[in-house]
Formats: sequence, structure tokens, C-alpha cells
Amino acid sequence: MSRILVIDDSPTELHIITKMLEKNGHEFITASDGDEGIIVAKQEKPDLIIMDVVMPNLNGFKATRSLTRDGETKHIPVVILSSKSMPTDKLWGEKQGAKDYLFKPVDESLLMQAIVRLVA
Repeated sequence: MSRILVIDDSPTELHIITKMLEKNGHEFITASDGDEGIIVAKQEKPDLIIMDVVMPNLNGFKATRSLTRDGETKHIPVVILSSKSMPTDKLWGEKQGAKDYLFKPVDESLLMQAIVRLVA
């Protein structure tokens, strides 16, 4: 299946998301903030990135913008997965280059549909 980078500062959220990925046959790597996520994305070249927004250091919006504008990583689709659920948050995430924007707590089937659509 796919190799997915999950960027989230919450150990609980990382556990929930990675268990979903594992259950559905995906490999995963993790990072705990935007800065680390950018480094890992450049090193590992995952098939897709799942990005939280509210994180220390570099937030998910800024990290998404950086990844989607960098020649090394702009081909990697980013799915923002956040508790920030206002329509303006979703619009801003898309303006940063995210290919999809899902809300926490995420429905497993919605996440898997997004992954299949973006990695196919």
C-alpha cells in the first residue's frame, strides 16, 4: 500500500491515526511538529502527508505551504487533519496547498477515501 507521513504533536492522535493506517495496510512514519515534518518528508519522500494544524514551532498551515512550494516535496499530497473546523480554516488550508481538509475526530472511512483518491 502507501507510505504515509503523519505530522501531529499529540501522542494520542498519532496513535489513533497510525492504528487506522496500519489496519488498512499502509506503512507510516511520524513527526511531532512542522519543522520535523518537513525534514522527514524530504528524507523519506512519503506517498502522502497527514498534517495537523495546531503544533508547536512551525504550525501545519506554514508547514503545508513550505512543502507544497518546495521542488523536492511539492508532488506529495498533503491532507490536513485538524480540530480547527471553521469553513475559513478549511479554505486557508487549501490556499496553503492542501489537497484535502478533514476534521478531528476523523471518520476512518473518510480518511481512507482521501488516501486512495490522492495516492491512486
